[in-house]
Amino acid sequence: MIDRMKDVRLLGFCALAMFACSSPTQTPPPPSVNTTDVNVPGHATREEVVTVSAVVESIDQKTRMVTLRDSEGKTVTFRADEAVRNLTQVSRGDRVDATYYRSLVMDLHKKGQATPSVSAASASGRAAAGETPGAAGGQTIQMIATIRALDRKNQTATLESPSGELTTVSVRNPAQFDVAEVGDLVEINYTEAVAISVEKSTP
Repeated sequence: MIDRMKDVRLLGFCALAMFACSSPTQTPPPPSVNTTDVNVPGHATREEVVTVSAVVESIDQKTRMVTLRDSEGKTVTFRADEAVRNLTQVSRGDRVDATYYRSLVMDLHKKGQATPSVSAASASGRAAAGETPGAAGGQTIQMIATIRALDRKNQTATLESPSGELTTVSVRNPAQFDVAEVGDLVEINYTEAVAISVEKSTP
């Protein structure tokens, strides 16, 4: 099940989930998104940095469950990691600024140059005792998938993950078909990190 979840995350570069907030008395600004793309034969990179403001809709200090509401009325609920220190300082109505970074790097390898595999690593940091609550966390997932089909007309490629999951993805640069063949391997490195800081809301 874990491998399948990794496959789904990597083979589809999903839309970014935003958390921000709105309330009758306080409406955060819309998210700011900066995107960088590189797409050349045999290599592709996409990086996104999203900065979003949010307001705490509810918080349970005992379970560390926090709910944020965004400027469009959407909510997200998550458990604050132990790395988020001084959570007791946070209360309903507090402003949360989150900067979310992720990148997707794909490299083509010829048959025999790589072996299908999947792995993951993570790292985190925390605010010093007495400082404003905050946390930084990151995760990197690497997968090497096999190309099972190439469709130049429709500009798609079908990849097979190490667990046997088949996924058809769009090929944005037609020049990729000039260097890729069925049976080749695609190394995918997906990295995401989120940093959360808390700023008390203005009365």
